[in-house]
Amino acid sequence: MLTVYSAFWCPHCIKTEKYLKEKGTPFESVNIETAPEDVVRKVVEVNGGIEWVVPTLEYHGKWRPGKVFRPADLEKDLKAMGVPGF
Repeated sequence: MLTVYSAFWCPHCIKTEKYLKEKGTPFESVNIETAPEDVVRKVVEVNGGIEWVVPTLEYHGKWRPGKVFRPADLEKDLKAMGVPGF
């Protein structure tokens, strides 16, 4: 299943999750601010090793670093990650 590491106050996270819901894509949302330390470390690593950036996505070991919400870019990245429906 697709995992979205996000923060409730992040507008790009909100838009990303809304987009996924509209597309009917199942996903699990993980609040980065309350996630276990090992999860936070992995998200930091995926985003260059300095700090976490959200929304960061993971699907079957393939990661998408945190990015500004742009539907076309998100769709392209989800397709490259192998997420069904893209």
